[in-house]
Amino acid sequence: MSLLKRIEGVTPAPDRGGDQTAPLPSPADEPRLPRITPTITPRDMGMDLKTRVQNKLIAELDPKMDLTNLTQMRQSIQEMFDSILDQEGIIITRSERLRLFESVAAEIIGFGPIEPLLRDETVTEIMVNGPKRVYVERNGKIEKSEAIFVNDDHVRKIIDRIISPLGRRCDESSPMVDARLPDGSRVNAIIPPLSLVGPVITIRKFAKTPLTTSDLIRNGTLTSEVVEFLKACVIGRLNIVVAGGTGSGKTTLLNVLSSFIPEDERIVTVEDAAELQLRQEHVITLETRKANIEGKGAVSVRELVINCLRMRPDRIVVGECRGAEALDMLQAMNTGHDGSLTTLHSNSPRDTLARLETMVLMAGMDLPHRAIREQISSAIQLIVFQERMRDGSRKVTYITEVQGMEGDVIVLQDIFVFEQTGIEDGRIMGRLRPTGIRPKFMSRLEESDLYLPPNIFGADGRYF
Repeated sequence: MSLLKRIEGVTPAPDRGGDQTAPLPSPADEPRLPRITPTITPRDMGMDLKTRVQNKLIAELDPKMDLTNLTQMRQSIQEMFDSILDQEGIIITRSERLRLFESVAAEIIGFGPIEPLLRDETVTEIMVNGPKRVYVERNGKIEKSEAIFVNDDHVRKIIDRIISPLGRRCDESSPMVDARLPDGSRVNAIIPPLSLVGPVITIRKFAKTPLTTSDLIRNGTLTSEVVEFLKACVIGRLNIVVAGGTGSGKTTLLNVLSSFIPEDERIVTVEDAAELQLRQEHVITLETRKANIEGKGAVSVRELVINCLRMRPDRIVVGECRGAEALDMLQAMNTGHDGSLTTLHSNSPRDTLARLETMVLMAGMDLPHRAIREQISSAIQLIVFQERMRDGSRKVTYITEVQGMEGDVIVLQDIFVFEQTGIEDGRIMGRLRPTGIRPKFMSRLEESDLYLPPNIFGADGRYF
């Protein structure tokens, strides 16, 4: 409990100079002692009550209780909570009682102070910057939350609760970890000595119901014509790269594209922390593994990509390509595994190819640049580039075809480009418009009996 001290009426002692024989001052002349008045805030009272009730609950809980049955645990905690309040003679309002119970239950079976934020559907991201500063993202804007932790150990406890079921660890020897919540939300945690502000948690929340094409159209991310085009590209087994910056919505778009894969195909996904929410039945999800406490047993994305080639996949979906696995992914795309999907970070469609080239070089293969570019140009047919705009909205800004090589340069051709028309009430207005260019791969789609209306590439339907 924190006490705020208020010091009032301090009177300095009189200056006696060098006269040491002066009579002692009378009681009326004595300096007044500081008066300390403790100030207890409602938050302090609430924290003290919560701590007392929580400690009693933990002491009375049956250690043999099934921790996997959250409904039964919550019911038992509710009964003991009511009993403890009655025994203590604590009288609080109904709303305060409910709020106290939710807070105590979150500490015992949930994720502590961030539990309400996880249930809040308007929150898309949670950022814990040490115990006293918790920020959230709503509608693309960051704001400070009222949630606080007690201290660094309290934050560490919640980190351990998140990662323990996944068999991962976060300690001084391994102070960074990627994980996921039971609903698939992505979690990153980093602790001292790497973090100088205390333990930091970043949670990218996923909607309980995955976003659909209708949601993306309503949000202005895509248009109905572009959705029809991308659906044909996925069904027609084109290799597609979804690129963009951090937080631009790449994984969400990859989920939507993956939903177009036919149900009768075998899909293998490879991710650092499983985030994709594919609804098909025939899906195999592979996840990397970090080294154990002895520094052994690590399994990288590259090893999983190589292994999934032996699993008879119809489709390979790599959650994010960020290193040497790029070479093996390109090799797979060039050796009969058409229809593969992946994401990567980049600043533009052209930069996407430069990033891929760099990642291939990270594999340690001493390949000529032209050979790498030939691999890239023959493996990838389409780049979908997405951006997070200044108003917080996510929009697909380029859909670009990879047409092949001219000399030592990969030729790109924009099929759709986002055109901003203005700003209205702080929102960026615009639309993905066709450039009038018919992609070269259209003949390939038509061989698969996939036909698109000619005017989808331009208002007048001309092919250039």
